[in-house]
Amino acid sequence: QVQLVESGGGLVQAGGSLRLSCAVSGRAFSSYHMAWFRQAPGKEREFVAHITGSGGITRYADSVKGRFTISRDNAKNTVYLQMDSLKPEDTAVYYCARQRFGGIYTTATNYDYWGQGTQVTVSS
Repeated sequence: QVQLVESGGGLVQAGGSLRLSCAVSGRAFSSYHMAWFRQAPGKEREFVAHITGSGGITRYADSVKGRFTISRDNAKNTVYLQMDSLKPEDTAVYYCARQRFGGIYTTATNYDYWGQGTQVTVSS
């Protein structure tokens, strides 16, 4: 059974930083592309960042490009999201997800396993 467990969320002032972690159980972790999504109150879940199985290619939403960094440690079955220069509009529940093989990486329906989410709140 595959399980994803996020951690690292919290309350931070604007301009601050947080590092989210997502520990993934199950086999063949390095075979799967992974991503982070977020959902703010009253809004749809949106794509944040994506990383290929090897970690060689990363992609970002325009809203976080240059401020967030996605990475992974395949020896630890863990994906990270380093968030710098945080803004109040980054406030949301952040989810990590495992991508199905194929499909558009920005689309949530192309992911088959999700974590429970971790709250990130950025105060102004």
